[in-house]
Amino acid sequence: MRQRVTYITKSTEDLNPDELNIDAAGTLTGPLISAVREDRLTFALNELPLDLQKILSESHEVHVRWASPTASETVSPLLSRLPPGLHVFYTPRDASAAESQSLCLALRSLFGDLNCHTPKHSFTSLEQGRFSHAASSQYFQQLDSLAYLSEHLKTILCLPGDDECISELARLDNAASLDISYDTISHALKFTVVSPYTTQPIHVASAPGRRTEVGILMEDQPPNLEPYEIGISGLLAVLGQDFKLSPTMFSFPSRHRGAAGTYDINLLEPTGLHPTVQITFDSTRPLEDSSCSPHAYFTLPRYIFPDKYQLSDDLFLASKNLTALRYVSQPVDLEAPEYVMDLWGSAMLLELSPQSGKAAQSFTAEVPLHLRYLSPAAGGYSNRSIPYPAVFWACHAEEGTKFPTNPFERVNLGYDGLFGPRTVFYHVSPAPGTEKLQSTITIPVLDTNKSSWVNAGTSAAILLGFAWVLWKLFISYTQQTRPATKAKVTEDKKKR
Repeated sequence: MRQRVTYITKSTEDLNPDELNIDAAGTLTGPLISAVREDRLTFALNELPLDLQKILSESHEVHVRWASPTASETVSPLLSRLPPGLHVFYTPRDASAAESQSLCLALRSLFGDLNCHTPKHSFTSLEQGRFSHAASSQYFQQLDSLAYLSEHLKTILCLPGDDECISELARLDNAASLDISYDTISHALKFTVVSPYTTQPIHVASAPGRRTEVGILMEDQPPNLEPYEIGISGLLAVLGQDFKLSPTMFSFPSRHRGAAGTYDINLLEPTGLHPTVQITFDSTRPLEDSSCSPHAYFTLPRYIFPDKYQLSDDLFLASKNLTALRYVSQPVDLEAPEYVMDLWGSAMLLELSPQSGKAAQSFTAEVPLHLRYLSPAAGGYSNRSIPYPAVFWACHAEEGTKFPTNPFERVNLGYDGLFGPRTVFYHVSPAPGTEKLQSTITIPVLDTNKSSWVNAGTSAAILLGFAWVLWKLFISYTQQTRPATKAKVTEDKKKR
């Protein structure tokens, strides 16, 4: 097993290297620092439990991504964004693996109560027609915290009284993101946790039999920096091997960058059963001489869905400041209530329509959505939340530009597989003051406190309707038999 701990800060000018100490036990300590902390553990396949080995052996690749619904600041190069919640991207080895419950059982054991049964029934298929750098299926569910995972790991990994272990796993309680990735090429499982940008002490402990690399880094401008590259400088060390951090400077291409400006999300009132998500977009085009277009990527839970037919009308899209519906997962049942569905929901990629010929873009786009019928609830209303979309500029890099894997690469995010391999994503941050990356909506449902009256009224209406039909049939029958009776009486009188 290998461990990598990286503190990424905006500036290292206030950090005195003499205050950083690596003791004989291989523990790094230092002063408080304002930074994002990334912890990554890499396991070889034979280092994992047998049950997990079996699940992974049935997978060509599996990527679990979690993003917190709490807004937090990010720093370069950790700039990629996802809608808040739990995302799973999966490619099975064969059809039998897709029908197995083992992956969903493992996910439920780690993250709690998920609506996942089998990949075949609960996952949606991802488009792979144009590009092959994406998993074949996708699952999403809203998950506000990693508290369940944290407690589960503490019970199986930490011994009673092991405060160091408990303290390390407590980072999950306040994490900004979590990534778990495996593929058959590397035969390795990577477990990565990123904390929000905050002031924290420098403290990293090594363990016997584990290689622990530690870095304190910041974005920099090294000489001969190529386009689409990010420069990094700082201090590096291998605990248990080095007793002093060494300076370093390097660069690498990155597909994920930051864009100037912000976006905001609102639900237009009244929401009703057909809510409209309003995107207020205020951002500057990243590259004047490149083909860049703004996009919004949604992952919508099963209780709300887009109508692809409505979003295929060019005049309708233009009226909403939308250019095109670039992708929507299939199938999307337009009539089914939420409680009969097996699929998790739907993903959607929309291209927004900025004002032509202007570098600074400030406009409002509207995205119409539709609610499904929900299960009855006491009070007649159910509160749900709609995750914010990931909003970004997608720009095409110059011909010949390559993006090899870098130390902080993050792939299989759902939307990246819908673009070519030379696409660069410039992510737009939520508006200042945003606390939660989700909008709350109140949905009318059947009130269970009054449902008995509904049942009685429905039964009465059915009985009355049935009685009315019988009465009409009886009247029709008597009208048909009466002329025949009169004709018979007349005929009898003539015979007499």
